[in-house]
Amino acid sequence: MQKKEQFFSLHRQGFVRVAACTPRCEVGDPKSNAQETLALMREGEKRNVDLMLFPELGISAYAIDDLLLQDALLDGVEEGLAQLVEASKALRPVFIVGAPVRRNARLYNCGVVISRGKILGVTPKSFLPNYREYYENRWFAPGFGVAGLDVKLAGETAPFGTDLIFAASDLPDFIFHIEICEDFWAADPPSTQGALAGALILCNLSASNIVVGKADDRALLCASQSMRCMAAYVYSAAGPGESTTDLAWDGQATIHELGVQLTCTERFPSKSQMCVADVDVERMRLERMRTLTFNSAAVAAGHPETAFRRVEFEHAPVFEDVGLERAIDRFPFVPDNPAKLDRDCYEAFNIQVQGLMKRMQVTNGERIVIGVSGGLDSTHALIVAAKAFDALKLPRKNILGFTMPGFATSQGTKSNAWTLMNALGVTGEEIDIKPAARLMLEQIGHPFAKGKPVYDVTFENVQAGLRTDYLFRLANQRKAFVLGTGDLSELALGWCTYGVGDHMSHYNVNGSVAKTLIQYLVRWVVKTKQFEEAAAVTLLSILDTEISPELVPADDKDQIQSTQSKVGPYELQDFHLFYITRYGLRPSKVAFLAWHAWRDSAHGQWPPDFPDDAKHAYTIGDIKKWLGVFLYRFFEISQYKRSALPNGPKVVSGGNLSPRGDWRAPSDGNARVWMDELERNVPT
Repeated sequence: MQKKEQFFSLHRQGFVRVAACTPRCEVGDPKSNAQETLALMREGEKRNVDLMLFPELGISAYAIDDLLLQDALLDGVEEGLAQLVEASKALRPVFIVGAPVRRNARLYNCGVVISRGKILGVTPKSFLPNYREYYENRWFAPGFGVAGLDVKLAGETAPFGTDLIFAASDLPDFIFHIEICEDFWAADPPSTQGALAGALILCNLSASNIVVGKADDRALLCASQSMRCMAAYVYSAAGPGESTTDLAWDGQATIHELGVQLTCTERFPSKSQMCVADVDVERMRLERMRTLTFNSAAVAAGHPETAFRRVEFEHAPVFEDVGLERAIDRFPFVPDNPAKLDRDCYEAFNIQVQGLMKRMQVTNGERIVIGVSGGLDSTHALIVAAKAFDALKLPRKNILGFTMPGFATSQGTKSNAWTLMNALGVTGEEIDIKPAARLMLEQIGHPFAKGKPVYDVTFENVQAGLRTDYLFRLANQRKAFVLGTGDLSELALGWCTYGVGDHMSHYNVNGSVAKTLIQYLVRWVVKTKQFEEAAAVTLLSILDTEISPELVPADDKDQIQSTQSKVGPYELQDFHLFYITRYGLRPSKVAFLAWHAWRDSAHGQWPPDFPDDAKHAYTIGDIKKWLGVFLYRFFEISQYKRSALPNGPKVVSGGNLSPRGDWRAPSDGNARVWMDELERNVPT
């Protein structure tokens, strides 16, 4: 169980700090190489690293050819290893170093795992390259199939074989597997079996000389293996000091997680270096749990966990705040990288357009009806519709846009709605819903009908319901269908009027798009000149408008109704939405991530062209407050709305709350377990 005072500890939040190291080496000089390795080990101790990976044959050096068969050198290797084992007694990290190891008149290319003055195990290389510049069969025995054995090394007896995974007994999910260089170039890398057996961190000790283009190949393999195995992949290649008799070395070291590179070292260094990142082992375990294909692969492979030996060790992690060596995106739906953001916007917009085109085609439809408020969501749905009609070669005048002013509609939003419809060339009409709303309020005996300023949920929903009721009847009359506009963020928070309200439509293109992403989609549409200049100007004006349902008149200070003051800042609630629904993280961990992302507006990356005056920061108290609002609204009061959603395309990963998509839950559930976990484990 967590403690509030340990909330800021990365170890309490499911992270393990790993380092990929490239020490400078000396050719065939184990003593010197052990010293250089030890220097990095001590640096890792200072940086609170849990696991440190070093290159293949780093203690002897890799490119030393027949020197590998000299007992004098191999004795020196054992002496160097013994020195590292002794030094590790005073160091907290687990170390994986590369060394040639003798056993039963054979020599193996091995990864040696050292922790707290002990060799935990030794894993030999399975696949030996013997082509082009490689001659490993000349010196080494292959490790493939070696299992269940021990080896005497540096004065100790340790488990030996390719059947080893290593697991901390006192830090959940700190479980790792070792493979060596050529192993991950094989069609079926040993790390695949290690992952299926439960390892969440896959480690590759590599030498891997460099030729033009090879760095990209390595990065591709690391990314691919980390994604396919739902794991972290830590890779370290030989660097400065290796023999350049026939080859060259670039010291490439990387750390990937679920297909994404977290960090890397500089290439072609002149001295020792390492890169450090905190990998989210808890998130990877949860991802495996919810992706049954991964578990089916373990069944198809004959349950590898039954064939592996799990070497347990006591890690004794610290539970202090040692920071977080990891970038956390403030906007998980909006990439910080300009090229990726452009690509994501292109894909998201065209997914929406394609979805609407197909629905138009199968209904033999030539017209749609859409409510245009001048707000963000209806604006985006309208421009999606315009692009779909262009692609179908249908006239935009067949898009029937209706602005329906109510008791609190501002002149600004109404003007924007009309300006945009005119700029796009759609058919615009206006229906004043106030007379019908007054009649309904009068017939149900609402105080507002008697002149009292009562602006309750009934007052709001009479207007919201009338608007949708009009749209459906207009669709009947005009032989069209209603295009929905409500977005993913509103559906998560239940911020929509159920049934005959903005909850319902014939087809909704926005239902899988978060509010924060819609803002950037509109910016992307303007930036890439998808529409005429007049439309672009209006789109930018709409982006600057306060998000409001405009159902309640302004107060005596002319303050309009603000959605975000009620349900929380969308930028924060979208963050919570992503991590809770996409990965199933505990509320306290979501709060921890949000704090690291949002605590300092001057720290970390922002999406491109983000306005300076909109760069906010939040305290842990703010985060806890609004996360509590999210949990209550999401788990307790709004699931029934999501259980009855109209059709619409899935746009982002984890971003579909339809019962036919990413999220299924009982409508009569409650939020107690999530609220209790938040209150118990998050400070204020």
